[in-house]
Order: sequence, then C-alpha cells, then structure tokens
Amino acid sequence: MTTHVHTREPRLDLRTAAPKAAKALYAADQAILTSPLDPTIRELVKLRTSQINHCVHCIDLHSHDALEQGESLNRIIQLSAWRESALFTPAERAALEYTEAATTLTPHGVSDEVWAGVRDLMTDEELGALVVQVALMNAFNRFGVPLQMPAQPRN
Repeated sequence: MTTHVHTREPRLDLRTAAPKAAKALYAADQAILTSPLDPTIRELVKLRTSQINHCVHCIDLHSHDALEQGESLNRIIQLSAWRESALFTPAERAALEYTEAATTLTPHGVSDEVWAGVRDLMTDEELGALVVQVALMNAFNRFGVPLQMPAQPRN
C-alpha cells in the first residue's frame, strides 16, 4: 500500500473546478447552521464523520471550530471513543451512533434500533437536519480525501 503525505496544496480547487456544485454544497451546509439541530451535536457529528473518513482537512477544521464554539478539549480528545466516555449526553450519543451507522453503511443501512435512538430524542426538524448534516459531511470528506486537502497551517 502506498501512503501519501499531504502537501500544502490540494490536488484540485473544487470551488474553481466545479463552482456551481461547490457553491450549492456550501449553501446547504450553511442552511444547517440555522436549523434547530443543537450546535454542539452539529459540530460533534462533523468531527466524528471526518475522523471515520480520515479527512485531515476536516478533522483539523472542525476540531478548531468546536473549540472556538466552546467545546472542551477533553470531549474532542475522547470523541473517537465516545461509547467508553462519560462526557457525552444521551442525545449526543444517539446522534453519534446515527453518524457512525450512516457513515459506515452496511448492506442493511441504518438499523431500526439506531434510528429509534435518534427518533426518540429529536424532533422531525432536528432529525432532518442531522440526516442532512451527516450526508453533507460525508460528501465534503469524499472531496477532501481524494483531493488531498491539507490541514490549515496554524501557529
């Protein structure tokens, strides 16, 4: 297996190469910001999806976004082991369970049990926003990984 170390430049600038499609995706992501989905859940979902998909650009971006929005460093550190952590609420756990199921789809999709977990804790509007956010984050990761988008340089 060949590994690649990301450079400071992505393979392709999607905003230039496919401006209409990129603009539509970013507009959909912005729409989630005004949805009733809890902002903490939104950021945890973005970060967890990116961890699963190994998107260094998005892991870096959403870790820093979460910190800037008041998320604790301990929760970010423990996110990849959220099942074993005592730091996450029942709603966050249900959203993370859904995120993992929808990101690593099996031949059977998202189980009824996982769906019931979020269904019981969220309104239709919150659940709709969660479904869209996870799908969008997976789409962004599927751009970031093949295009080898680097993490942002930080001081």
